[in-house]
Amino acid sequence: MKIATAIVSLTLVLAASSAGAHGTDSHESRSPNLDPVTTPFGKTGDPKKVTRTVQVDMADTMRFSPAALTVRQGDTIRFVVRNQGKVLHEMVIGTDEELKSHADMMRKHPTMEHDAPYMAHVATGKRGEMVWQFTEVGEFKFACLIPGHFEAGMVGTIKVLPR
Repeated sequence: MKIATAIVSLTLVLAASSAGAHGTDSHESRSPNLDPVTTPFGKTGDPKKVTRTVQVDMADTMRFSPAALTVRQGDTIRFVVRNQGKVLHEMVIGTDEELKSHADMMRKHPTMEHDAPYMAHVATGKRGEMVWQFTEVGEFKFACLIPGHFEAGMVGTIKVLPR
């Protein structure tokens, strides 16, 4: 009886953890995650306090355009992210270590759901937006972590200069 209970419990835990999983869902039908988040590279930006809008295009050449951005510490940027390709792409901001770790996890669990204010998942021919405030000086990255895209070089750089 204890084994059956353990199996049922494990099944429920696994089902609950994958309940939000998706295949090629673009997240566009979902409302963005508005919970405030603070990271080593910044925090959730207030859409009413945007200091600049930056358009970033993604393509099946596994490149971003532009691939390098410079902002000032404290800037709140509205990223308008357009997918000009024929496959799902995403833009995820982070540190080198975080992006590499997340890319490894995505290879192991390609349908895992992840929704944070520093991520935009964009279906083909569509656009997404994110608002992010850069609170720390340094060099950070943005990348597409769809399996194979990061490895193909779909990575950009954000340099945050002191105010």
